[in-house]
Amino acid sequence: MRNIHRKRRLPPLAALPAFEAAARHQSISRAAEELHLTHGAVSRAVAQIEERMGVKLFMRRNRRVWLTAAGERLLKATATALDGLDQAMEDIQRHDGASPILTVSCEPSLAMRWLMPRLGAFRNANPGLNIDLRLAGGPVDLLADGCDVAIRRADYGISEQYITTRLWAEHAGPVCDPDCWESILVRDLSNARWLHTRTRPDAWDVWKRASGSEATPASEQSFDHFFFALQAAVNQLGTAIGPLPLVYDDLKAGRLIATHGMAPTGYDYVLITLDPPGGLQGRDPRISLFFDWLMHEAGDMDGGVLPQREIIGSA
Repeated sequence: MRNIHRKRRLPPLAALPAFEAAARHQSISRAAEELHLTHGAVSRAVAQIEERMGVKLFMRRNRRVWLTAAGERLLKATATALDGLDQAMEDIQRHDGASPILTVSCEPSLAMRWLMPRLGAFRNANPGLNIDLRLAGGPVDLLADGCDVAIRRADYGISEQYITTRLWAEHAGPVCDPDCWESILVRDLSNARWLHTRTRPDAWDVWKRASGSEATPASEQSFDHFFFALQAAVNQLGTAIGPLPLVYDDLKAGRLIATHGMAPTGYDYVLITLDPPGGLQGRDPRISLFFDWLMHEAGDMDGGVLPQREIIGSA
């Protein structure tokens, strides 16, 4: 039976910072200056470790010190341990409910085309909380990535260690420049160049199945990322499948038109957290505040309701 109370063979832990500083500088005096200790205190700390381990960590000559092979190995391990502790302390403080920073991981296209344009309003309404936005997609490790929450399209298996809270159902449909739709395509999707993306190559097929359309493209073009395909549609380079949150502002401003409305894709956008994000069970007031704001901003998006177009310059 394995002994879970294994005794660790560790040197005096209080002496390790002195050793690490002396090894890094290869100087007892400079280590003492950095740590605001006396030369003798640093020397005694190093001697304690050497005595406990039974090996020499430094070669001393003419008031200079050089690491031995054992010293090199201990320096590497000590630096890694101290850096890890320092990072852990920073993470604990940053992710405490009283921290003024909430670290949010979000899929790049959603962040750039929907979340970021709204964060200014969030900050104005909540000046005491800053959003540290990290752009990333797919599986997330909140602790390893140093994030409090993640926003994802739930098209992959999410670990059961997390709480997954549905934000809204995704709706998508063909979008293009309104003038292009009327004058060039003459309101016929089969006259269009269909824009594809390598990050979601089946977007057109998913929409055709959901809508029952039998349209075929006049030509096709592929882009590396959804963001580029949608921008190409804004620039009259073709017609793309636009998920509603990613094209919401363009539809509202009239830069794009949803030629056939929006159909459900069968996927949801979700908020991934370690604890419940809201309600009586919400343990972190920062996350509860951000979650409530997200749900308010989403509005009718869950039902695929298109925004009313803004008429610029109207009375």
